[in-house]
Amino acid sequence: MSIIQQAANDYNARLRELYPDVQPTFNPKAVLFDMDGVLYDSMPHHAIAWTQSMAQFGINMSKHDAYATEGARGFDTVRDMVKRQKGITISEERAKEIYQVKAQIFHQMPEAPIFDGVKELMRQIVACGMTVNVVTGSAQKPLINRLLTDFGDVLTPEHITTAYDVKRGKPNPDPYLTGLRKAGDLKPWEGIVVENAPLGVKAGVAANIFTVAINSGPLPDSALSSQGCNLLYPAITDLLNDWPQMVACRA
Repeated sequence: MSIIQQAANDYNARLRELYPDVQPTFNPKAVLFDMDGVLYDSMPHHAIAWTQSMAQFGINMSKHDAYATEGARGFDTVRDMVKRQKGITISEERAKEIYQVKAQIFHQMPEAPIFDGVKELMRQIVACGMTVNVVTGSAQKPLINRLLTDFGDVLTPEHITTAYDVKRGKPNPDPYLTGLRKAGDLKPWEGIVVENAPLGVKAGVAANIFTVAINSGPLPDSALSSQGCNLLYPAITDLLNDWPQMVACRA
């Protein structure tokens, strides 16, 4: 039995415990991609922008912190860092002002490239009758607009979930549950989450969706596997290579 089939079997067993009256089976109709670190090799730029911007406000945020908190809404990260280091709770409005400084620094950097394998994987997803969706904690409209420029042949605005669509960001399940709703009021077992961040993996698992982790950054594999992902790959190209097996596991 392949690793993918075993992961699907284990996921189905968990579903039966969670939904004993429904007895659902893994049958994905949509793939929900995180954006930064999954579609784009943008996290190195984000890490620099975080460290430089937060320093302007007296907050010490390391590159490791940037990767560890990735996936959360940006202004939530600001509020959390200020609370932890200064012991005060700032308003969401003030957090958004600070976050805009980070966004300005980020957008002065060169445009991040698309990861190898992303577009081909999206084409294969569509070819097997599934939809492409993006679920991001970003509130930066230029980044969101870029999604439609780069992937407009397989992605529509209605299938993009951002920080503006939820009150609670990752690691809460709300973003991915919203993504399922936008994908056509789907059930958890009708989706696949593709994530690279611990908080994002935790959100996908909390939403009871089959979650694939892509470790595209400097964190150890354990930072992702400990959050309960169903599969873990070092690169999106590895998921692309295994995609036919993933499709074969559908009910």
